[in-house]
Amino acid sequence: MNMSKVDLNLLVYLDVLLRECNVTRAAEELGISQPAMSNSLRRLRDLFNDPILVRTSDGMTPTERALELQPLVRSVLSAAELAVLPKTDFDPGVSSRIFRIMASDYTESTLLPVLLTSLRKQAPGIRLDIMTPSDVSFHDVERGKVDLVINRFDTLPQSFHQVHLWDDSFSCVVSAKNPVTKNWNLDSYLSSKHVWVSKTGMGVGVGMSPDDVQRLGWVDDALEKIGAKRDITVFTRHYQAALFLGEQDDLIVTLPSMAAERLKDDASVVVLEPPFEIPRLRLKMVWSPLLQHDPGHRWIRQLIKKVSEEMLR
Repeated sequence: MNMSKVDLNLLVYLDVLLRECNVTRAAEELGISQPAMSNSLRRLRDLFNDPILVRTSDGMTPTERALELQPLVRSVLSAAELAVLPKTDFDPGVSSRIFRIMASDYTESTLLPVLLTSLRKQAPGIRLDIMTPSDVSFHDVERGKVDLVINRFDTLPQSFHQVHLWDDSFSCVVSAKNPVTKNWNLDSYLSSKHVWVSKTGMGVGVGMSPDDVQRLGWVDDALEKIGAKRDITVFTRHYQAALFLGEQDDLIVTLPSMAAERLKDDASVVVLEPPFEIPRLRLKMVWSPLLQHDPGHRWIRQLIKKVSEEMLR
């Protein structure tokens, strides 16, 4: 293929089409008419000798070839964006930029207080708009409408950039009045009532059931591996609520250790190691390739990474 005869604007159209999977929305994002977008799709199909998008019962679905092309096209466009990006420095000391961050409740209770302390010293004008996992979809992140996502993930779109912030162990929060503290072992753990707390990934939450082990997560997966099951009385998506529930005389809350650390000086509760092995969780920071080379975005990512490293010391 003679590249000089290829309209490179088609790669821009392809990138948006594969993000939107909808000709009308792609046209709106690019500021062109729907017929012009449809014509571009026809040209893309000719260029790659592939349908690119196929109409199914779920709407317009990318072909296997299109999915292979998506990260390659995004990489090419990112490099082009970097080449034409103005050489302007980001000055955090005078910036009043708003960074929109989707953070899990776990992240809010561990990382964000330390991050805010650093921001007040280095960038007092910068503001954070903290969003919950239910507020945001992968589509929002991909389009750059959300700056960063900080959470635990089972799966992520291949095109996203990500950084590992830390791994965390698990701890059990138990009321100091709970008799289980005097005979702490697997049998006493299993004979107690429990609080389930978790919110992985993104999207609107759904109802939980004690019988749905596949979706219960780390703690219950670990128990299932040893042929055990706990008696879950309360399901919550909020770590702060779970910590308060740990003060109940008859409940055990098993949650990440860095969240439980907040109660280390609280005499009303005891923080114990789980009486069985639970795999460590991995906290990640994720962002769209559209924001990869933005100077301000790069600065906030580096600050969060630095703060995370300092918290582990």
